[in-house]
Amino acid sequence: MLDNDASGRGRAERLAELRRRHEIPVLIVGGGINGISTFRELALQGIPALLVEQRDWCQGASGALSRMIHGGLRYLETGEFALVKESVTERDRLLKNAPHYVQPLRTTVPIDAYGSGLINAGKRFLGLSERPARRGALVIKAGLTLYDLYTRESGVMPRHQLAGGRATRRRWPGFNDWVKCSATYYDAWINYPERLGYELIEDAQRANSQALALNYLCVESAADGRIGLRDAVTGERFSLAAQVVVNATGAWIDQLNGVLISPGGTGKMIGGTKGSHLIVRSPELLAALQDGMVYYENQEGRVCILFPYFGNVLVGSTDIRTDDPNDVICGADEVRYILDSLRFVFPHITIADRDILYTFGGIRPLPISDSAINGRISRNHSLKTLAATLGRPFTTLCLIGGKWTTFRAFGEQAADRVLALLGERRRVSTADMAIGGGRDLPAPGARAAWIDGLATQYGVAREQVTRWAARYGSRVTLLLAFAVRSPDRPLRHQSDYTVNELRWLIINEQVELPEDLLVRRTSLAIAGLLTPELVKEITALLGAERGWDSRQAQGNLRLTFERLAGYHGLSALAESVIEDPFDVSES
Repeated sequence: MLDNDASGRGRAERLAELRRRHEIPVLIVGGGINGISTFRELALQGIPALLVEQRDWCQGASGALSRMIHGGLRYLETGEFALVKESVTERDRLLKNAPHYVQPLRTTVPIDAYGSGLINAGKRFLGLSERPARRGALVIKAGLTLYDLYTRESGVMPRHQLAGGRATRRRWPGFNDWVKCSATYYDAWINYPERLGYELIEDAQRANSQALALNYLCVESAADGRIGLRDAVTGERFSLAAQVVVNATGAWIDQLNGVLISPGGTGKMIGGTKGSHLIVRSPELLAALQDGMVYYENQEGRVCILFPYFGNVLVGSTDIRTDDPNDVICGADEVRYILDSLRFVFPHITIADRDILYTFGGIRPLPISDSAINGRISRNHSLKTLAATLGRPFTTLCLIGGKWTTFRAFGEQAADRVLALLGERRRVSTADMAIGGGRDLPAPGARAAWIDGLATQYGVAREQVTRWAARYGSRVTLLLAFAVRSPDRPLRHQSDYTVNELRWLIINEQVELPEDLLVRRTSLAIAGLLTPELVKEITALLGAERGWDSRQAQGNLRLTFERLAGYHGLSALAESVIEDPFDVSES
């Protein structure tokens, strides 16, 4: 069965279209959130851009974020006021444009003193010191007051509040004794970031039938003015010419420039840092968080976070300098650091190794910097244009840095630069454009009646429609129309998902490997729900849709177990790999 995407084209059709394209105006390399955003912006302006990603959509740093959509409170301290204002503006736009995935998040900052940190904060602001230091209530209140001013225009979030010691103890009895008071403000969080990334691609292809996006397609050469691509699924090679190449590969920017131009010919642009996180199961900690986030400073002044995530708790993060974009494994030392930081704020809560359900890490694609302190490296984004030459007749635009929260603004800026290079102009703004399942989604007060109507219309249990609406927003109608075409049933090893739901994802969302489903199209992995039997069941389901034989299915199963163990700490799954081929029809 062909894997048809939202534009009606399966992978075979998309590859056939690529064979017909010998020259294109824009090639975007890198299927993280910034490359995807640039693709969407250009597609909406009528540009037949091609977006390629060597692995799956949002598989790198864009899938390893802290799951926060935030204005960057701590960036005020380094004087990056424009970045904070842009971030707050884009946060509020996402709350409006993607309400199915982005929601407000009450955030509490435990504070150890009232007046401490004033001198150090002043030095950091003036650039006289890079040393991390703890911040007192007066410093934090000053920052939150300014934060409120940036939020005032939209009026979306409540203003911050400062609580004294008695009120803090009453609300947070589990806080460590060093906590003397606390401040509470609001930011936002995202539950399905990778899904939002895919919906942006889908929206782009719906709006522009000439816009083409292909995952598992990598750039492997550039010679004689043409760029060589290779399909990782079939091994087929393609060659095309482009007027503009957008290098949106994040931590891999320097590596791709080495292919497109020459190794080291452009100078180093990226100096990344690794950020790792844990998902832990702790009913006690979950109850202590009271459906909000604790945003706190560890003993050395590094900012850490704790907040509920799919019934468990997300804890992070680290900030380790690295020059290797593939260094994305959460190491044992990082696990210890994160758990130590948790004990620093909640000393009476113990997390055992068996309570760690999932780990993930990614490389922040930060601009190259000689700062001795990673936290001082700017989180802002920038564009660098490399002019065409006689031997390289395409202009290269490099997207450097960037935060998840500001992807729309960064993509808009990149697209405007590309439009200028092409002699085109902007036709459409995305500032107030709903994304994917956020389009035509009823307001919370009207959602129950909407769900009731859908349950009646499609003859599906209300509980199921509610579950699907939470996962897909208004796109639930597409799933419902598909699911009722044939008999459906829950998965044998995870009743919250159904067979037709997984088939719909496989057919419509460019799923090529089991990991795409387990880690990025669903929350099964990060929610700590994977079992060996479930992984095998879903692999069999995907294999049946793709027509895999037992050898292919077994190879992909083994690869999936290895990656889940190596990149996400799920070694117990890898130990369950069987030698004998399993039947791909068992699903």
